[in-house]
Amino acid sequence: MRTLISTAFISLDGVVEAPGGESGYRNAGWTFKDVEFLPEAYGIKGSEQEEATAILMGRVSYEAFSPVWPTMAEFAGYNAMPKYVVSTTLTEGDLVPDWGETSILRSLDQVAALKETEGGPIIVHGSASLNRSLSDAGLIDRYHLLVFPLLLGAGKRLFSGADQDTRKLRLIEHEVYANGLQKNVFEVAR
Repeated sequence: MRTLISTAFISLDGVVEAPGGESGYRNAGWTFKDVEFLPEAYGIKGSEQEEATAILMGRVSYEAFSPVWPTMAEFAGYNAMPKYVVSTTLTEGDLVPDWGETSILRSLDQVAALKETEGGPIIVHGSASLNRSLSDAGLIDRYHLLVFPLLLGAGKRLFSGADQDTRKLRLIEHEVYANGLQKNVFEVAR
């Protein structure tokens, strides 16, 4: 079974919305403008790109990433790997032609089936709504969280507010940086 990894820039109060500056959110760009940049704090992004063998994302994140990522040299590994977009509305005609192999999945059942195929880890970037659904369905195996020392208040959250049984996580990697960022890598205990 393939490992499904959720990776996120997240505020201390759980907000993941518009970390890179996407429009429409009052605190957009909070990862760049509110915390001193330290390259070592972002080392996890390089190791994720080396470990992952496929990318999974929701439609909104696909539409945000697909016009930009194909031209970014720092995402060469991601650009080369297969991409899967979970959407009930996206069509084949909506896919960009210059971002490699991309498949549309229509349901969480199809995501579960993808996890059963041969291959290495699948990483989920962005995709707040998809992350909540995947988590609620018990499909996420590991969380890579870069926690920013910020309280953003309103905004899209990584975790849902659904009433559910306790899920235990096991901390397998942790680091704190001089700018206050924390890297937390959790495995979902099964």
